[in-house]
Amino acid sequence: MTLPVERLPVAGREATKQTRDWIMTNRTMIEGPAAAKRVLIYRMGSLGDTLVALPALHLVARAFPRAERRLLTNIPVNVKAPPAAAILEHTGLVDGYFRYIVGTRSVGELARLWWTLARWRPDVLVYLGPVRGVEAARRDEWFFKMCGIRRMIGVPITEDMQQNRWDKTAQALEPEAARLVRNISDLGDARIGDAESWDLHLTDEEKARADAALGALVECPLIAVSVGTKVQSKDWGRENWRALLGEIAMRYPGYGLALSGAPEESETSEFAAGLWREKRGGPVVNLCGKLTPRESAAAFRRARLFVGHDSGPMHLAAAVQTPCVAIFAARNKPRVWFPYGSQHRVVYHKTECWGCGLETCTVEQKRCLTSITVDEVAAEISNVLG
Repeated sequence: MTLPVERLPVAGREATKQTRDWIMTNRTMIEGPAAAKRVLIYRMGSLGDTLVALPALHLVARAFPRAERRLLTNIPVNVKAPPAAAILEHTGLVDGYFRYIVGTRSVGELARLWWTLARWRPDVLVYLGPVRGVEAARRDEWFFKMCGIRRMIGVPITEDMQQNRWDKTAQALEPEAARLVRNISDLGDARIGDAESWDLHLTDEEKARADAALGALVECPLIAVSVGTKVQSKDWGRENWRALLGEIAMRYPGYGLALSGAPEESETSEFAAGLWREKRGGPVVNLCGKLTPRESAAAFRRARLFVGHDSGPMHLAAAVQTPCVAIFAARNKPRVWFPYGSQHRVVYHKTECWGCGLETCTVEQKRCLTSITVDEVAAEISNVLG
């Protein structure tokens, strides 16, 4: 490979050490991805955060196929937020994990993390961290340099890398998945629109366990529903869900209903399904707490439609290419966290307080959600199912 002269240190006998240091620093760029033996991927968050990063993770795997790829991720602080391993198991996208306590200021914890990473000696860092501001990104960059990592890709040290760009074609902000792959575009085309870029590589065993849990529902058209959410400001309300499922039962009497969610959402799911049963809807199975996240994805692949909040299960359904009708609060900006793909329908009311980011809404009483009617959601379901 011919090195670009303008990027080399000044020639000369006294510059020999500088040149050698420059080559060592840029070794993976000069020799190609094959030179990288260890790649550290930094991604925090829960189920949904991991799922929207799938195209980026697939791109990293293609760019560094022979490297050992490990994910630096958080220890979950909420029982409803499965760790990344619950999603990425069996995908081959990562080979191991390093744990990080979110928001820690403990010198001891940071020292242990530094020592762990420094001993592993990553050649490359791929940064897929959440948006926390340029200064936070620079602090992260400094920390990873102290760990001995010389090549870093995607560290968002500019405002453009931090922000979701305006998409003129869609007249909306770019999805978070698109921002992530844009920041690491030096690695190549992420092919974000291809189903393969979202592939969870579900195993035959996971599919078999999902089918066994669905039972007779595998033989009939199926609607998957998740009424739960771990965030109060996203919760549409159990009465709304009950009324909606009753309406769907009348419109689609031949369909089965699969309820999905965490174990503690089982009772709310049963309440919501009460009117479905009263209206003589099809068979019902309550899968709350009975399947792993990946097995839930395997169950969703059987569904003609998924209906739910802005949630991890929604992103699971989208990953297996199941059309979604998603009920969104306006706490986030529109489109950024919508399920990726054109086959979905999102119900989002842009109130004056949109983009608040609140996890608990008391002042406005969740006006962006309470203004969404059962008839409005039912109409979107009919748009998908016909």
